[in-house]
Amino acid sequence: MNNLTQIISNSLINYKGYKTNRRIIVFESDDWGSIRMPSNEVFIKLKQAGINLDKSVYCKYDSLESNSDIEHLFEILIKYKDEKGNHPVITANTVVANPDFEKIKNAQFKEYYYEPFSETLKKYPNHDKVIDYYKLGINKGIFYPQFHGREHVNVELWFQLLKENNLAFKLAFENNMWGLSTDVFPSMKKSIQATFDSNNNDFLEESIRSGLILFEQLFGYKSESFIANNFIWNSALNKTLIYNGIKYLQGMKYQLLPKLNNEKRLFKRHYLGEVNDLKQYYTIRNCSFEPSIDNSDFNKTLFEISNAFFWNKPAIISTHRINFIGGISQKNRDDNLKQFDKLLTNIIKKWPNIEFMNTAKFCKSFL
Repeated sequence: MNNLTQIISNSLINYKGYKTNRRIIVFESDDWGSIRMPSNEVFIKLKQAGINLDKSVYCKYDSLESNSDIEHLFEILIKYKDEKGNHPVITANTVVANPDFEKIKNAQFKEYYYEPFSETLKKYPNHDKVIDYYKLGINKGIFYPQFHGREHVNVELWFQLLKENNLAFKLAFENNMWGLSTDVFPSMKKSIQATFDSNNNDFLEESIRSGLILFEQLFGYKSESFIANNFIWNSALNKTLIYNGIKYLQGMKYQLLPKLNNEKRLFKRHYLGEVNDLKQYYTIRNCSFEPSIDNSDFNKTLFEISNAFFWNKPAIISTHRINFIGGISQKNRDDNLKQFDKLLTNIIKKWPNIEFMNTAKFCKSFL
């Protein structure tokens, strides 16, 4: 019964939209560049203060990527090639900045300040080579950053909580952290992580413009695709995105719309290859490799890839950074990398004519 449900669910995603006989694999991975849990020491301190972090796998496992995290991931990616000589490539959807806690505190929470994530890296041990590894990954064709937003925090909601003297968020702030979202506090109506869950379009438009400028400064090229934090954004922002070079909109089958007050969340359905009025193309994730989040193994991903290929669709695989991070729990990283290695081994074996692509390359392949 579970397999039948999964087949139906996957088929509902895959039956409509762009089709191809080519066996294309795209890995889209979110949250790179963002702090989330700063360290195991901070995790313990917040737990001792009574914050139930065990409810959140992101608080338990996710942290700013380190030298070691990138090294171990690259060691696996570089092992494999498709028939055309392409390695598996992670489309690394990256936030390019984090809050500047010291400046925000000095401004008494009246002004928001941010720092490039390259500056954030300097504050962490074993993170001094991360930017160099990013550039190496780009050159080797195994790691391809794209734009995930300037930061991964809903600034409007965060400042409201800080000004209200919310004790949990104040303690998190004092430890250079904000990511206590709805899985930790279910009573919250919005996620603190959802940057674009707001109708303050002036602030959001500026964050997109400045974020994309910073993206180009960090990586030496313009991002062509974008995925909103938590898949929530207002379609009115598409105009700002296209004016600043974003041609492709990554996402799931539903685009979630910002909440107005306590109203019910609204959403829009999208399909692969859909084109909006601004001539932007939508890509839809139809597979997942998320062992940290759903405790699944590589066989679930293989099943979803098979369904995608049955419907003559590329396999666009969602896999968040949390699956490859060992700063809080090395076991989390090591166990998941073993699964990822098995996944790639089985992909190559089962579909010898596979083609590995990043998101931008894939989008250009069907235009």
